[in-house]
Amino acid sequence: MTDPYNPQQQYAQAPQFAQGPQYPVPPQPPVPEKKKRKKWPWILGIVAVVIVIASVSGNSGADKPNTPAGATAPVAGAPEAPDAPAVKPADKPTPGLNTPVRDGKFEFVVTDVQTGLSEVGDNPYLQQKAQGQFVVVTMTVSNTSNKAKSLSPSDQKMYDSQGREFEADPMAAINVGSDVPVWDQINPGNTVTVKAVYDMPVGAVPDHIELHDSMFSGGAKVSLR
Repeated sequence: MTDPYNPQQQYAQAPQFAQGPQYPVPPQPPVPEKKKRKKWPWILGIVAVVIVIASVSGNSGADKPNTPAGATAPVAGAPEAPDAPAVKPADKPTPGLNTPVRDGKFEFVVTDVQTGLSEVGDNPYLQQKAQGQFVVVTMTVSNTSNKAKSLSPSDQKMYDSQGREFEADPMAAINVGSDVPVWDQINPGNTVTVKAVYDMPVGAVPDHIELHDSMFSGGAKVSLR
């Protein structure tokens, strides 16, 4: 017997509804995961395109010769114009007789050249005989400085046509009336006459003389031809 005042019995005796037939649920296909797109193939593609464009632009510029403005581009197959020969500066002519030259503080003027002398000097006791031939070079020397300077004929070098160098003979110069036969001081503003004597082989041809302010100076070349 059901107690109407007992709620638990009321709910326990509640009518049960019949359930319909149970159908099996069909299997669902798996949902594919979204694949993440890789970015590096796109980056490589962009880099490749940039390289191709750059190479094409470079080749197009390299194929075109650089032609200055106003110049005519060379015609294909035309012979190239030969290069213009280099123009060498003309050598200054070597000063000759009676032409002033300077070295250091001295100004030299060669006035005369004597060749083929077998001996020099009038004094039989001081007379000098040449081993070959004596060549006497007469010159004037002026001191252009503001103080006395020494001059030595031995500092003046003679060269023949074969390029051989000869030194002055001071003993022979004593007998030819030179103002400075061996060594002397020349006061500022003064001019002296010097005769430098050279003992050269017979047949040797004097070519030029190199005149020096001192044995350490650069020298001034005078042609004797």
